[in-house]
Amino acid sequence: MKFSKYQGAGNDFIMVDNRELLFNKNKAEIAALCHRRFGIGADGVILLQNVPNHDFEMVYYNADGSLGSMCGNGGRCAVRFAHHLELFKRKTNFLAVDGAHQAELKEKEIRLKMQNVSHIEYNEEGNFFFLDTGSPHYVEWVRELEKYEVFSKGKAIRNNDRFREKGTNVNFIEKKDEYLINIRTYERGVEDETLACGTGSVAAALVFSLKNDTKLAFTTGNFEILVKTLGGVLAVSFTKTGEDTFENIYLSGAAEKVFEGEI
Repeated sequence: MKFSKYQGAGNDFIMVDNRELLFNKNKAEIAALCHRRFGIGADGVILLQNVPNHDFEMVYYNADGSLGSMCGNGGRCAVRFAHHLELFKRKTNFLAVDGAHQAELKEKEIRLKMQNVSHIEYNEEGNFFFLDTGSPHYVEWVRELEKYEVFSKGKAIRNNDRFREKGTNVNFIEKKDEYLINIRTYERGVEDETLACGTGSVAAALVFSLKNDTKLAFTTGNFEILVKTLGGVLAVSFTKTGEDTFENIYLSGAAEKVFEGEI
């Protein structure tokens, strides 16, 4: 099998051109490909396939071999991969598990439009936020994030009574500046901390806007927040249309080819 390896803010993916539908979608084999000692090593596998009325379809599998929900950084890497395959020139419309997405190449960055978000739950008892940005996300404010026990605390939350069955990504965030937040994420499907999470960065930025403590233009409702992950900085822009409703959500950042090979 020929493959390419791509990364976006440290989220790395095995990319496969599956337009001829030759890939064996076996959970154990996908997990073996993602294993960082006995396989290629990746946070997930992304298949690029043909689909009517779109430039391509992105099919995403988690590192444990399970079929994944929307992956923001994976989506940006899929766009870069599709561009390398000459499926479009500058703008593209592709299909993912949560519906159609539009994206644009802007020099080294990929600007990806995400789905609208219509509700953010605040759990007062647990002091956390919960929302769906294409994937489910738990978001909690913490202090001294660089010292935080992300793996142990994230794993415990992901496997608690509420989230055990369907799972959730767990994000811990800390404000660093007026427009900048730091984030660390424990991802379901990988079952470990990753260097970045695109849908998690979107979730963090939307939660950040609820605090209303920035000098952003609330008359227009337009926001742009920088989210610093362990693997790089992502930009999240959006329009706040209500107390917890959001449209025109874009995730921007670099997405690069690392290498290609055969296995």
